[in-house]
Amino acid sequence: MKRVVIAHGWEGNPEEGWFPWLRKQLEDNGFEVIIPQLPNPISPRIKTWVPALAAAVGTPDEQTYLIGHSMGCQAVARYLEGLPVGQTVGGAIFVAGFFKRLTNLDGDANSRETEKDWLSSKPDFEKIKTHLRRSIAIFSDDDPFVPSDNADDYRDQLGSEIIVKPGMKHFNGESKCFELPVVFESVLKLAQD
Repeated sequence: MKRVVIAHGWEGNPEEGWFPWLRKQLEDNGFEVIIPQLPNPISPRIKTWVPALAAAVGTPDEQTYLIGHSMGCQAVARYLEGLPVGQTVGGAIFVAGFFKRLTNLDGDANSRETEKDWLSSKPDFEKIKTHLRRSIAIFSDDDPFVPSDNADDYRDQLGSEIIVKPGMKHFNGESKCFELPVVFESVLKLAQD
């Protein structure tokens, strides 16, 4: 059975924004959908999020599709980086992902520590690609947190197809983004290849 595992972002949860809508669309089309609550979303850390995502995925295969939103994209990439040789997923969709930098963060100690945890080291892109058949990275042209130059790593390092949606801000509930057809269409595209 085709499965989709969705990793929410920093301060996110499985019921936030467009996740419930996407779950329904995918389930209506025969996909199993898993949206785990990742630990301590106020202070996300690599050492807790990646194992939690791995537990939610279980045993991946080419019928497994991963979707990340914001910090969830980092979690997906680092999860893929850690897979054993020979394990491959069907594809990944990265929504408002970043490896370079973030902007407009609160200047508090938690924000600085969180940013440092995820941005002080880049994952091994070559290793990630060995576990990933295809990927699509979706960005907004007016995202207040994820500058558009973050698309470079997805295009140049992961070979992701890049889609830019105008005026979608950070694709979250605060941006009034409760439906995101481009993600649903992207899953169907990856699943048909």
